[in-house]
Amino acid sequence: MDLGLKGKKAILLGANGGIGRVVAHTLAKEGCDVAICGRSQGKVDNVVAELSKIGVKSYGEALDVSDAETVPAFVEKAAGELGGCDIFISFTSVNPGEDTDAAWETVLGTDILPMRRGIAAARPFLAKSEDGSVVCISSTGAVEEFMGVQPYNALKAAVINYAAALSQALAAEGIRANCITPGPVWTEDGPWPQIKEGAPEFFDQIVGAIPAGRMTTGEELANAIVFTASPACKAMTGANIVVDGAFTKRVQF
Repeated sequence: MDLGLKGKKAILLGANGGIGRVVAHTLAKEGCDVAICGRSQGKVDNVVAELSKIGVKSYGEALDVSDAETVPAFVEKAAGELGGCDIFISFTSVNPGEDTDAAWETVLGTDILPMRRGIAAARPFLAKSEDGSVVCISSTGAVEEFMGVQPYNALKAAVINYAAALSQALAAEGIRANCITPGPVWTEDGPWPQIKEGAPEFFDQIVGAIPAGRMTTGEELANAIVFTASPACKAMTGANIVVDGAFTKRVQF
């Protein structure tokens, strides 16, 4: 299937490693020019070099997404470097794993607000595109109990609601907005290899709770995200797509 991504422009937040890096590679292999950012200049430079080798235009910056000014500035610069923006996705994520004011502020400032600021900054460019697409990233912690009371789960639930509201607000501008809700995802440079080594009993417990018998791979999740973002999926907006190997047990209507 031709996803219609050749020559499109994608801006990704927090994509210098993990899921975001795999999505950047998947987009590039479909012929999409890609801009990324992350906290580590070295990791950003590595991903930009990897994308350039694939044969697409790439751009990257190292920045602190919790600074209110940096994300809009990055989106403006990235759109200028790429020549526009057809796709915007934010992968910034942090999970303090506790229910405190500080933890709420950390998740809000490092995960949720950078996403909102990035979408707002990308909106004028997306509106000029024939295939403007926003993909928000939630978590199965938002749709089913996971590891107790914590702001990460609650605020990831807010992302699902926000994406649905965006789909209504942006439709008249020709911009689609969808949400992807992953379960546990294995990437070589993601958190799960460290968890497997440092907390093997917990790791085995999580894998044992997945009926598929294994975690979703980064490539499998990336394929779902890229298809959702692409012009091949042009009629879908306002959807929340769970990709979890049947990890969650709820019925989705």
